[in-house]
Amino acid sequence: MNDNDARTTWVLVDGENIDATLGGSILGRRPQPDERPRWDRLLDFAERQWAQSARGVFFLNASMGIPMPFVQALKAMDYIVVPLSGSPDEKVVDIAIQRTLQALLARPEDVMLVSHDGDFLHDLGALLAADRRVGVAAFSEFRNAGFGTLAGLEKFDLEYDAHVFDAPLPRIRVIPIDEFDPSDFLR
Repeated sequence: MNDNDARTTWVLVDGENIDATLGGSILGRRPQPDERPRWDRLLDFAERQWAQSARGVFFLNASMGIPMPFVQALKAMDYIVVPLSGSPDEKVVDIAIQRTLQALLARPEDVMLVSHDGDFLHDLGALLAADRRVGVAAFSEFRNAGFGTLAGLEKFDLEYDAHVFDAPLPRIRVIPIDEFDPSDFLR
């Protein structure tokens, strides 16, 4: 049995952050059902990427109620759903993710954070110093610049690397010349 057989990748999803970026910065409106991420594909991506089992934890701000159909769908995909509440001035999802990252420091497991938020830099840095695989999956152009300062952090794009969307999103991205294909634009 190799070392990866016993390890797990914890995929921690900042649902609020991803939804706000998708709707506010990419689409400019609330996403339609067919424009939302296919969260089961994210777990499959994490398992393939690091060749080990992945467990998903989806954090939701439920201060105004629990979106039961969405929660049931996530649970059907084997996500652990964490509905949180707090006062209006508390970033309950961020607090819960930070606490989870700190708890994972004591465990020999890997972490893939799904967020653009720089509030997690300190805790991700601590995990990297503890000699484990740590990654962040987000929309690359909206990822906090501080993620680029963390040596060893693996960075993935939700659309281009993890392929969690059914159709291309209206994004403008910098294309590495080795990936440039003129046929993508000559339509």
